[in-house]
Amino acid sequence: MILLISNERDVTTDYVILELRRRNVLYFRLNSERLSDASVRCFWRSGRPDWQVAFADRALLTSDVSAGYFRRPGAPLVKSSVLDPAERRYCSDEWTAVLRSIYANLGDRWLNSPSNIERAEDKALQLAVAADMGLQVPPTIVTNDFDTAIDFMSEGATIGKAFHTGFLDDGGGQAGRVIFTTRLDNDSRPTRESLSFAPVILQREITKACDVRVTVVGHRIFAATIDSQIRAETTIDWRRGSHPDLPHARHELPDKLASRCVSLVRHLGLRFAAIDLVLDRAGEYWFLEANPNGQWAWIENRTGLPISAAIVDELLAISRDCTDSTR
Repeated sequence: MILLISNERDVTTDYVILELRRRNVLYFRLNSERLSDASVRCFWRSGRPDWQVAFADRALLTSDVSAGYFRRPGAPLVKSSVLDPAERRYCSDEWTAVLRSIYANLGDRWLNSPSNIERAEDKALQLAVAADMGLQVPPTIVTNDFDTAIDFMSEGATIGKAFHTGFLDDGGGQAGRVIFTTRLDNDSRPTRESLSFAPVILQREITKACDVRVTVVGHRIFAATIDSQIRAETTIDWRRGSHPDLPHARHELPDKLASRCVSLVRHLGLRFAAIDLVLDRAGEYWFLEANPNGQWAWIENRTGLPISAAIVDELLAISRDCTDSTR
């Protein structure tokens, strides 16, 4: 059985499910925010924990799982009129602990394990590994020190971006705000006070011909260009303004670069990652970052690249390895 850990709003998981259904592969989708609707039991078989998660119409036994895809689960929700806020938080934390135990129970059966995803999200580590793999990395610093930032900015055109999430959650149930990559110039220069609040990434700006999104699944590469330079608003960050009309096209990476992207993902302990590259006007590629749980469904929609099929291929390969190891 293939386990998909996700949330109710995650459309990307739907793409994987469609491919699993097409191949008649048994799967279980667990939307983690609804975990508290289930009845759970943990047994110990041959000294190992085995979790059973039972909903009204279906049940999961972790020992039946041969491969898992970890896709942006949310915190378990606990809704009760008899619990006060502190008690609800306590119960939610207990359900989260159950989830973490289930994650650990799967061991190496994950496409990307949650612990490896967390480690690989370290952008400082990504840049170091990318350079080790032979990828070109723009000069970069991470700082909240104003004088250091100004010295770096004085050496050339600079962009600023978040070190970790790039998302501002207002905590009030609203959609929140994306923190976009921004060119830092006289009009957007940080102040000493604003920079002191939290470290940011400062990076030398690369003059783009286009952006390149590279999705790595196992040893397979799916690359697409995003023509971000046709609009002034998307020149620095193609996500800004939500322009669905930006041209996308399949792209063939040079063999050496493709191999280095695969090596980067492997060295981060992953089987899947979405890598952001820049192709500059001189035809050189530059590494920006890798997202170990990045979005890809829109790329498949726009280009027809068979990413969902590749993910299912990889999950089935993990399943075969799991079956062989238990014989």
